[in-house]
Amino acid sequence: MDIIEKLTEIFKEFPGIGERQAKRFVYFLMSRNPEYTSNLSSLIKELKKEISQCKECFKFFLIKTNKSTICEICANPNVDSSTLMIVEKDSDLESINKSRVYDGKYFILGGLVPIVEKNTNKRIRINELIERIKKDSTILKEIILAFSLSPQGNHTDFYVRNQIINITEPLGIKISSLGRGLSTGTELEYSDNDTLKNAFKNRQ
Repeated sequence: MDIIEKLTEIFKEFPGIGERQAKRFVYFLMSRNPEYTSNLSSLIKELKKEISQCKECFKFFLIKTNKSTICEICANPNVDSSTLMIVEKDSDLESINKSRVYDGKYFILGGLVPIVEKNTNKRIRINELIERIKKDSTILKEIILAFSLSPQGNHTDFYVRNQIINITEPLGIKISSLGRGLSTGTELEYSDNDTLKNAFKNRQ
């Protein structure tokens, strides 16, 4: 496998990137001057040095702006600790947080559950989620499952709900899902504020 094919395979691992787009990225880099590619390589290395992952919600955050092991949301005393929203990825959290329709805490699951999958625990943070719920069981009142309205998103909702219900039910913790403010197939990260507001308001 030559260098072009190796880079193409790497770009194909990016979300939503197929073979053709991945190869276009490689040829684009080939057309840039050495300074451009050197700067890109340097920034990627710095990214790993300057970013940490929250020990509570698993959100990535800048170390320079926060010397703690937890992110600014988890560390904020004004955040509503009685609600916990479960999202697929960081970009979903950012979209919801910017919309200001929700003022509770978050947990990033790390992915969606494939409809046919045997090693689910390796794909998502279900064990970490269960530990988080147990840890916050005395203050939690509601867990909101916020996944895209797609077959895989719906399957993840069903899976997570079944995994945590034995813990939440005896404690009286409500489990809800975002309402039909979202259109089928919609990704949370691309939803506008009004759409997110309606989905959050109509959760059930």
